Amino acid sequence: MTTPPLDLDRIRAQFPSLQRAHDGQPFAYFDGPGGSQVPLAVADAMTQSLLHANANCGGAFATSVESDAAIEAARRAAADFTGSEPDEIAFGPNATTLQFLLAHAVARTFEPGDEIITTELDHDSNVAQWLRVGEDHGLVVQQARLRRTDGTLDLQHLEGLLSPRTRVVAFTLASNHLGTVTPIEQIVHLAHSVGALAWGDGVHYAPHRPLDRVGMGIDVLFTSPYKWFGPHLGIASIRRDLAETWPADRVRPADETPAGHRYETGTQSHEAMAGMTAAVDYFAGLGTGATRRARLLDAYAAIRAHEDALALRFWDGVREMEHLTIYGVTDPARFDERVATFSFTVDGAPPAEVAERLARQGLAVWDGNFYAYSASVALGLEERGGAVRIGFLHYTTPAEVDRLVAALGELG
Repeated sequence: MTTPPLDLDRIRAQFPSLQRAHDGQPFAYFDGPGGSQVPLAVADAMTQSLLHANANCGGAFATSVESDAAIEAARRAAADFTGSEPDEIAFGPNATTLQFLLAHAVARTFEPGDEIITTELDHDSNVAQWLRVGEDHGLVVQQARLRRTDGTLDLQHLEGLLSPRTRVVAFTLASNHLGTVTPIEQIVHLAHSVGALAWGDGVHYAPHRPLDRVGMGIDVLFTSPYKWFGPHLGIASIRRDLAETWPADRVRPADETPAGHRYETGTQSHEAMAGMTAAVDYFAGLGTGATRRARLLDAYAAIRAHEDALALRFWDGVREMEHLTIYGVTDPARFDERVATFSFTVDGAPPAEVAERLARQGLAVWDGNFYAYSASVALGLEERGGAVRIGFLHYTTPAEVDRLVAALGELG
């Protein structure tokens, strides 16, 4: 059955920021890989939480009871979004903080000489913490290569790094630099074949394709709602048996009277949780189905069709531009191996200058290494100021892509 197209007019009307203008023309957001725009429903939910249910947890009075209910609703929403169970969800200020917290926890269960594998495709939040705990605990940290020709993961190299002492294979589901989608099932299989944990960074993947921690076989999975139309917040979905046995640093009364997930330290941002729930419901509202999870999956089918069409439209517009070098998968027949995120350089122009020139036209793009430091070094971009990065989300229009293509053509 054909997936119905997205109603872009209805979608864009829900995002006040998309009405912004710059020098008399619409402002175009291609900075989504660094953070998406937010629908009004998310801001309304956060305002409601702050103004009408602003209380700490566990009290007998009305606003505390309402706050407790909102937190439990957020846990169910995050579980639906990540394909896990509510009691497997831990919230934190951001995914990076949760990564560091959990890496330090699990490392305390390892022995000196045990091994961690990361990849050159990863955001540094899934690399740096392993280097640090490696120093602290005498662990060996290795890195699987990306292929320089097409920005994909070298699975043979990854497999060659595995050993009986491998404890974690940390990988990204999609590169926030190159848009590359990694072979998730194969990586998980390789990790589990030596008894290692599959430690997945789903931050960049989540706006484009559905997360399914249980179905994918991932043991620990991270995501950030501000990348998928929600507030700044971190979510970790942790396999229940792991979270119950790893050491956790908590204040003593919390251990005596457990509240929330054991890896949630201190008071959480209740308003951000409320906004996250609204973001999940917004997402689910783009699809149909009997359950929220079913509606999310249906919405993702339409989102992927829309974004894939935008990616092909962009590629058709720039493929003959000799002044551009585009990194990652560039064969349209293989675009199922990437999301609609592209990094490129312009001959004779530093990335920062290109970003500034596009900004003057009301086109928001990023430049630099995007914290994907290993990829930037591997591709020889770090010493050149990195690259320029653009990304399309479900609210991006074909007309905006055409406008970007025209602006890039003028850079030659």
